[in-house]
Amino acid sequence: MTDTLPTLDSILAARRRIRPHIRQTPVWQWQSDALTRWLGASTEVFLKLELFQYAGSFKSRGALNVMLELSPEQLKHGVTAVSAGNHAAAVSFAASKLGTTAKVVMPKTANPARVALSRSYGAEVVFAEDAKAAFSLVKEIEANEGRVFVHPFEGPLTTAGTGTLGLEFSEEVPNLDAVIVPIGGGGLSSGVAAALKLTQPNCKVFGVEPVGADSMMRSFKSGKPESLDRPATIADSLAAPYALPYSFSVCRHFLDELVLVDDDALCVSLYRLFQDSKLAVEPAGAASTAALLGPLRERLAGKRVGLIVCGANIDVANFTTCLARGAACDS
Repeated sequence: MTDTLPTLDSILAARRRIRPHIRQTPVWQWQSDALTRWLGASTEVFLKLELFQYAGSFKSRGALNVMLELSPEQLKHGVTAVSAGNHAAAVSFAASKLGTTAKVVMPKTANPARVALSRSYGAEVVFAEDAKAAFSLVKEIEANEGRVFVHPFEGPLTTAGTGTLGLEFSEEVPNLDAVIVPIGGGGLSSGVAAALKLTQPNCKVFGVEPVGADSMMRSFKSGKPESLDRPATIADSLAAPYALPYSFSVCRHFLDELVLVDDDALCVSLYRLFQDSKLAVEPAGAASTAALLGPLRERLAGKRVGLIVCGANIDVANFTTCLARGAACDS
């Protein structure tokens, strides 16, 4: 699928398209005594704070880029989506911006903060027993109601939309040695990696997955998109049950390497981000930090490193549980 790889022109076009509807999120250089203890004095760390994006995550970029291409007739019938939460909230937000309706399907275990956020944008939320049932239900909604299905991570428009995040980061912080980006289905990592490689070709781009949701790692090893029987991680927004051809092909072309982190490492990084930088993130939002503090620490010592802090949609009870687990593991 190399003939459909994202280009700088396609990412720039996406930025022009979605710019009126999104925030250019800030970059913050993380500097503290604690970070120096963890990484050494010579490592420079820059956080791309995408948790401050509308709807609380990067997902709004891809959803808007897809939906802005819909015809008036398609918008008239509305959209539908399936998601553990962040994509549902983003589609709901985009629908409210574009004057259409959204009907989103979530598993019944979806985080209550994401359910409430989706409803706050006017979406109708329908619950399914599990992820498999959710995908079946969204197909029924698409067929019976004529709504357009907005995929959570697959497709050129989604990748170009998330590429705008990578383009911003590249413009905001020149001469990066490495950037670490979380991977769920690959929509974020494909776009960010493409944008960075097209603008800073010497920058190494690392993808990070949870140990219990490593569909992209398995796909890289086999050379084709792989599925998981049952993803198992506290980072539910990174728990895609499979990789798909387009995002896989783009990731394989632009990503330099993948690493894995476990749930304890995610909680420790969530705790450290909260304690040291005063950021309250969901576990997925701590994944890049976990990779830098863990498997990539020695390799990236003394480098200029960018971390994508991708989202913060989590309720107080679950955040407190993750925070306590992180504090216990970090003691």
